Amino acid sequence: MTVIDANRMHEIEARYPEYFHRSFRQRFGGLMILIATLLYSLYAVWFFDLPKLFAEAHWERVGIYLSQWISYDVQPEFRIQDDGSIEVRYPRFSPLGDNPHPDWLVNNPDGSITVSISGTSRSVTVSKNKTIVTAHGVSVPVEVSSGAPKVIGPVPGWMTVYDDNVLADLGFAGNVSISVDRVKIRKRFIGWANFVFDTQSSFFDKPIGEVVSLIISEPRIKPDQSNLSLAFDDIWNNSEWQHGDVWTKLFQTIVMAFLGTLLGSLAAFPLAFLAARNITPNRLLNQMLKRFFDFLRSVDMLIWALFLTRAFGPGPLAGSGAIFLTETGTLGKLYSEGLENIDNKPREGIKSTGAQAVLVHRYGIMPQIVPVIVSQTLYQWESNVRGATIIGAVGAGGIGLKLWEAMRTNANWENVAYMVILILIVVFLFDAASNALRHRLMGTKTH
Repeated sequence: MTVIDANRMHEIEARYPEYFHRSFRQRFGGLMILIATLLYSLYAVWFFDLPKLFAEAHWERVGIYLSQWISYDVQPEFRIQDDGSIEVRYPRFSPLGDNPHPDWLVNNPDGSITVSISGTSRSVTVSKNKTIVTAHGVSVPVEVSSGAPKVIGPVPGWMTVYDDNVLADLGFAGNVSISVDRVKIRKRFIGWANFVFDTQSSFFDKPIGEVVSLIISEPRIKPDQSNLSLAFDDIWNNSEWQHGDVWTKLFQTIVMAFLGTLLGSLAAFPLAFLAARNITPNRLLNQMLKRFFDFLRSVDMLIWALFLTRAFGPGPLAGSGAIFLTETGTLGKLYSEGLENIDNKPREGIKSTGAQAVLVHRYGIMPQIVPVIVSQTLYQWESNVRGATIIGAVGAGGIGLKLWEAMRTNANWENVAYMVILILIVVFLFDAASNALRHRLMGTKTH
């Protein structure tokens, strides 16, 4: 074992002071960062009043909205007539069509009607003087023969009694509203109703086998149009899901992103050469262009879209213009910074041969800057597909406007889910295509 004496130890300390005499920042920097992060977190909790925010939040609405993304409801109404008969009505544009006869609605021999809400565990039986709601293992009768509905027996927790009606909450399966002369039922189903054919289609409510048979071999439904063409028209012009309009708006969004990014890159490319200090030795011009880039990208794409929709009206032109202005600033900054960080030796070598400026740029600069241009441009293109959806909500066209219209109704959440899924698929595809193209152009392999 080697023993180090005091003199040798002092010599080592003098030679490597950074290891033996650490500064206050080096010794306590990590702890200070941890304390600062903790203090900032406590400040954020106080500033945003998070305890009150979480306490007063309507968490139940999350489940309601999510359930509406993946389901639809049917709302039959049972009106009790003076003669004791019960008339069944459905809202206009019911998912069941104009003349529904669902198998979950049964007419009983005594004149009453039983509606299965969720199998046999949740059901409603409507008669002239009484409505019986069965749920959670109990059957609760409600009298409707007098001035106001009256629950017979104890009122369960899932049932609420008001002055003129009784509301039974049956969870995800639906609910029942009982008044003296009518009973309204909301029955929920998993899935998207009439996603392929709407209620006005000749193929509505037909089994898949029958639809395929009609398309392939059966006589024409309309003499002047083939069944295949008729089926495509019915799908494309589906009045409930509006596939044609949704897909057209989605294509507009893709075109907006591509056109805006392309024009922005074409405008930013030559300006970047003028903004780079090592390419254009004009300090004033460099600073003016860089501040111009800062201005274009400091104004958010959404703000540009608002300005352009006022100038040119709603539509994809405003969206493409907003992306173009933003990308000119963003790509101009990225390109110019890439140019300023190139190795000047290849450029100087070509310049020493007496080559023209164009050839110097072509062979001394472009091989170094092309990977940066390709990578950044493809990333911005991919990002702008998402951005084009957002600016569409302010009138710049595309599927964003369609999505905003569906959300404003607060009722068509299944349509919102449909468009969100389409947007996600497009973003995933563009991400994959962008990565593959980037690696191919830059000569690297994907893993």
